Amino acid sequence: MESLNGFVVFVQVAETRSFVAAGRLLGISASAVGKAVARLEDKLGVRLFHRSTRSVTLTAEGTLFLERSRRILSEIEAAELELSQASQVPRGRLKVSLPLVSSLVLPVLGDFMRQYPDIALDLDFSDRIVDVIEEGFDAVVRTGEPTDSRLTARRLGAFRSQLVASPDYLARRGTPQRPADLVHHTCLHYRFPNSGKLEPWQLRQAPGEDEVAIPVSMVCNNIETRMCFAIRGLGIAHLPDFSVRAAIAAGQLQTVLPGDTLRTGVFNVLWPASKHPSPKVRALVDFLCANVFPARPD
Repeated sequence: MESLNGFVVFVQVAETRSFVAAGRLLGISASAVGKAVARLEDKLGVRLFHRSTRSVTLTAEGTLFLERSRRILSEIEAAELELSQASQVPRGRLKVSLPLVSSLVLPVLGDFMRQYPDIALDLDFSDRIVDVIEEGFDAVVRTGEPTDSRLTARRLGAFRSQLVASPDYLARRGTPQRPADLVHHTCLHYRFPNSGKLEPWQLRQAPGEDEVAIPVSMVCNNIETRMCFAIRGLGIAHLPDFSVRAAIAAGQLQTVLPGDTLRTGVFNVLWPASKHPSPKVRALVDFLCANVFPARPD
């Protein structure tokens, strides 16, 4: 600790260029400051300051040592902050932006609220691209690879899209045997809110085969509508596997062309970059990573 105290005194003198000013800030006498610096110089075997009656300036060795000393003290301060935060109970308002995929995250967020009653969730469901920092979000969940260097990201899990339809629809209209058969079917589409473009149905093509022109029978900007319409026998929908798993298990939907759908994606949770995220953000990130895709570890 004596050595650490020497670092602190040295940095204070280097920044104030005064033994008196450094002592005032540290709550000790100028004489004590001078003795601490002298002990440090003796230990290192170098002179750290040029002293005169009018000024205190760094030597070349002192300039080099100042950079290292600041780094050491910064690491110690960061470690203290990290340990102190680790002991804090996560609490406070937590503003989170989430995609319009309520079936994926709502049950998990409900469990999170139960486990962390001191955290007040402020949830914004939207597929638009939000500016996390400018809009004051603590965290966001989004698909795709992270591109904002101001944010830290952790992967939640991966998904694959599937074509699905109800048994009733397939009994009436027939089951497509190859992607080209879709031209004779009612197809339910998704429109990206940011670009206004339709989500492409990425389907396997045989060599030399033309791309299938998928009919557009209905367009919307969420999963729930396409799910509802597909279950009610109104057409074939292109949906992520996590959203249709329960309906398939219940016999409400069947997969169509299971070997021909190619689209995959990932979900990430992102938050403003910081060496030491707040306890509430850390709690949310850890909880989502453990529970959103529990059967699909990273």
